[in-house]
Amino acid sequence: MSTKKETYHMNNKLWIGVATVAGIFAFVMSVLLIVNYLQMQSVDPLSGEIIDTLVERLNENPKDDQLREEIRALDLLARKAYFTSQRQIRAGGYFLLACIALIIISLQFIDYHKKIIPKVSDEKADPPLFTRKRARQIISVGGAAIVVAALVFAFITHNELEKGFRKASIMAVDDLDPDGALKNQSKEIIEEEYASADDDNESSNELDPRDLVGTMVAAKQVTGSFPSDREINANFPSFRGPGGNGVSYHKNIPVKWNGSTGENVLWKVAVPKIGYNSPVIWGDKLFLSGADENASEVYCFNRHTGELIWTGPVNNIPGSPATPPETTYDTGLAAPSLTTDGERVYAIFANGDIIAFNKDGNRLWARNLGVPGNHYGHSSSLIQYKNVILVQYDQKKSPRVIGLNALNGETLWETPRKVKTSWASPVLIMRNNNPEVVLVADPTVMAYNPVTGEEIWSISCMSGEVGPSICYDNGIVYAMNEYASLVAIKAGEAPGILWEGYDYLSDVPSPVIKNNLLFIPTSYGVLACFDATSGDLIWEQEFDKGFYSSPVIVGDNVYLQDKNGIMHIFKVANEYTVVGECPLGEKSVSTPAFADGRIYIRSDKNNLYCIAK
Repeated sequence: MSTKKETYHMNNKLWIGVATVAGIFAFVMSVLLIVNYLQMQSVDPLSGEIIDTLVERLNENPKDDQLREEIRALDLLARKAYFTSQRQIRAGGYFLLACIALIIISLQFIDYHKKIIPKVSDEKADPPLFTRKRARQIISVGGAAIVVAALVFAFITHNELEKGFRKASIMAVDDLDPDGALKNQSKEIIEEEYASADDDNESSNELDPRDLVGTMVAAKQVTGSFPSDREINANFPSFRGPGGNGVSYHKNIPVKWNGSTGENVLWKVAVPKIGYNSPVIWGDKLFLSGADENASEVYCFNRHTGELIWTGPVNNIPGSPATPPETTYDTGLAAPSLTTDGERVYAIFANGDIIAFNKDGNRLWARNLGVPGNHYGHSSSLIQYKNVILVQYDQKKSPRVIGLNALNGETLWETPRKVKTSWASPVLIMRNNNPEVVLVADPTVMAYNPVTGEEIWSISCMSGEVGPSICYDNGIVYAMNEYASLVAIKAGEAPGILWEGYDYLSDVPSPVIKNNLLFIPTSYGVLACFDATSGDLIWEQEFDKGFYSSPVIVGDNVYLQDKNGIMHIFKVANEYTVVGECPLGEKSVSTPAFADGRIYIRSDKNNLYCIAK
């Protein structure tokens, strides 16, 4: 039978051995982690002169797809190195902590067994024993310092590698985007996907580097496929022009014509099916839509000659109702205007069908959003922000704003709205260099992030069946509705009402603003001009006929067409100054579209006019 002393020696040797082995492994792992940190300070695993050189070559020849793929392949290797380093650092840190825990447990057992040894002598320990004890203390303190340093360096290395990866991804997108048009969108996508990858990693501890590489490439492909602000402003891509704000940047626009006599009418063609949407233009092409009880269609015209280039049938869409919803005669089934980015054109109809064609008329995608519960008929026009098609779907049940992927029609986000039915259209604004899409309905004016659908700000100030869209300038949103009020809102996270007016209100046409002059058309034939800052009335002008068409500012002139088809052109000035009064010869309620030297107008008889000097 073993004595207590023999048992102590056996247990003590066992735990000393365990502590020794654990200490050796902890020391080795600490050294490796520290060396890894020092290596990272001298060599960045996520950068390379080869990639930099290839990117420079790609900037010189952005159409070299083979070179682009080579860069992506090298970038993939860098990402693999990143994830390998992440796993090694994480595993090393966990192993080091396990060794430390094992050492502590071993020392506790050793200390416990020491207590059973009887005290032999009260004499003072001899100097050699004291010296050995001090040496052990020094070694222990030094070892602990090395371990702590290793853990600190492991944490720093992990964070620096993470930041380096994030920065490298964003820089890669920057380098692959020589025109610099839409880099922020790519960065946002990478940041979101990276955060999502972090969440996935917490549960699975596995990340495929190809996922984030694919995200970076997809972000570039998305943003690279869509036009810059300069290109958008050079065209007329949506209802009321770029951003839907009622301003055109074209020049040499005619101020005199007569549709009845043919004066300055370059051409006139019939549109196959009825619709009250307005023309949208990109380059040489003009787009419209039409619909009746039998079919819906999208049309592409040559804007120089009036030739119908192609007709896109809107059919065979899953979920599309067999019979169209009931609408009023002045709304119809094709009231919303289309939007285009030059490569694709997007259209929506009163039955909830939304469809995309490429510029050559090939159908890309189509879906049904559900028949909108709307007693007049859906009339909110589409607008686009980069790769997001924005749909204001305010209706009786489940009102919402939707962001669709422009490339495939999939829902990117969908945000419920606590509002009543609205016929207004979304407007894109830039506030503090950040995009916002602003919607108006009873009871709120509300701004959303067009990329995520998140609400940015809102204010309750509106009532009734809202038809007019907002206009925006210098940080202030202007909204109105008949039997409600005209409201100037200081936009932002803490929005406030600057002033209100109640005398001149509209139920259909939208306001416009320039040079601090706010122009308010009404459906009963009165046009009012306000000081946009104070809300004071500057002048008013009465007309024989009211307005459904919205005014558009071109240069220093305002173009406003009444229901009889007479275009009233006047100066952006502190008094009503007539520039021209031009009859179309037909009634019209559609808002005109503009290109350099040209005006395009759709009449109630469903004719499309091109006006030119």
